[in-house]
Amino acid sequence: MSADPAIEREVTGLAQRARVASRALAGLGSGPKDAWLLRAAARIEAAREEIFAANRRDLEAGRAKGLAGPMRKRLDLGGGRFEDMLAGLRQVAALEDPVGEVTRSVVRPNGLRVGRMRIPLGVVAIIYESRPNVTVDAAALCVKAGNAVILRGGSEAIHSNLALAAELRGAARDVGLPEDAVGIVPRTDRAAIDVLLKQDRSVDLVIPRGGPELIRKVVRESTIPVIKHDAGVCHVFLDASADPEMAAAIAVDSKVRQVSVCNGLETLLVHRGAVRTALPAVLKALHEKGVELRGCPETCAAFPEAVPASEADWSAEYLDLILAVRVVPDLAAAVDHIQRYGSDHTEVIVTSDYQSAERFLREVNSAVVGVNCSTAFSDGYRLGLGAEIGISTSRLHAYGPMGLESLTTQKFVLHGEGQLRE
Repeated sequence: MSADPAIEREVTGLAQRARVASRALAGLGSGPKDAWLLRAAARIEAAREEIFAANRRDLEAGRAKGLAGPMRKRLDLGGGRFEDMLAGLRQVAALEDPVGEVTRSVVRPNGLRVGRMRIPLGVVAIIYESRPNVTVDAAALCVKAGNAVILRGGSEAIHSNLALAAELRGAARDVGLPEDAVGIVPRTDRAAIDVLLKQDRSVDLVIPRGGPELIRKVVRESTIPVIKHDAGVCHVFLDASADPEMAAAIAVDSKVRQVSVCNGLETLLVHRGAVRTALPAVLKALHEKGVELRGCPETCAAFPEAVPASEADWSAEYLDLILAVRVVPDLAAAVDHIQRYGSDHTEVIVTSDYQSAERFLREVNSAVVGVNCSTAFSDGYRLGLGAEIGISTSRLHAYGPMGLESLTTQKFVLHGEGQLRE
């Protein structure tokens, strides 16, 4: 079934204008882009009351529709998120601009110098759910990297997203950047996504951020290359040599610090040799923090407060105070479980054994793999990128937290002195 002609015209026009804007952005140095970022922060701060009023409309509509608690939490710009958005804009302005950087310069035997220069991708479409702060974060990173961006947030955040996008576009006008460097799909109709996913003549990349249904839809229907920011079914594996105190601290921080994020712990795997040593302290600490434990039979036997887990629990992304716990025979079984049920996001081993740590790092090929640390470090800022547009679970072009560099590609640049190919 073809889309409504009005939606077709609107989205196609949005994509075409973004393409024109991207050409202007590609030739800009850091100065104009940083001026836009700082102006955007000032405008959003000045429009605080209007933006919070829009956010309240979305929150009230979400409550009326029975939106789940974790989703409502993601939707809320309170609790410091508004200030974080402003800080994020200013932080991105302070980051080094990757565009124009020349790397891997070599001289061929004939004297021809060959290098690679970082250039913008062009036009990036971001399709996301709930979090209105993504509107600001995604626009900041895309434009700093010289890309135009098209934003399509979820219907539950439409008023918040439109209010934020209006200030981002206004800031572009104020400093002389193309207003269409930041475009937003103003419709909540899902048909608008269908049209956007077919704009391969104007859009260079689609990044979906959301639940499995959204990811599957985008991958299935897009004629544009896609980088998935898929579910975060993250694991911590307690090896036989895991220190109980360290294991408890890592498990609690990974799970409880912020439950509605994709780098949160969802499944705890336990070496059978750690059931009597590390497991009791870990489960007691989690239980005291209000975490519902869903365990395998061995887990339930070791910790009676746990409830039996079902097969669906091993692949669940709860985004809530619920944790699946499974005892496995050894490290190999833990790796097998992660490969079968995981989402290629973030996995951590807690161990005192060097060989186990190195084997885990080699054999687990998720986007972020750690030893003796919280899964919460799977974050662009914490990993030194300054900021991130999301965490890619696709292996082509970018894998893991995507910062500014991941929003560029490279072209070959040649410097010669009259060389001819003979």
